[in-house]
Amino acid sequence: MKMITAIIKPFRLDDVRELLTEVGITGMTIEDVKGFGRQKGHTELYRGSEYVIDFVPKIKIQLAVSDENTAVAVDAIEKAANTNKIGDGKIFVETLEQAVRIRTGEVGEDAL
Repeated sequence: MKMITAIIKPFRLDDVRELLTEVGITGMTIEDVKGFGRQKGHTELYRGSEYVIDFVPKIKIQLAVSDENTAVAVDAIEKAANTNKIGDGKIFVETLEQAVRIRTGEVGEDAL
């Protein structure tokens, strides 16, 4: 099993969710987060004054998938989140040791 974490632009969330659903990935957790990478923030104008915004708003998506669905999920996220502009985000894939469905006690891939 793998845990996929994706950091994307907020307005791409619906596209990512729809494409993941189309390819058979149904469960995910999202969080509103702020951060920066190479983008290093941006400036905004408010009432005639310029402000530097160091941390850019992003969405963090986490989903647990079986090993055979990992490539499909990563491809779907990459395709749906891509705008070909700086700040599109990143995808991280980690090994997931164990999963347990609390209600039924199912473990491993059965819990996904």
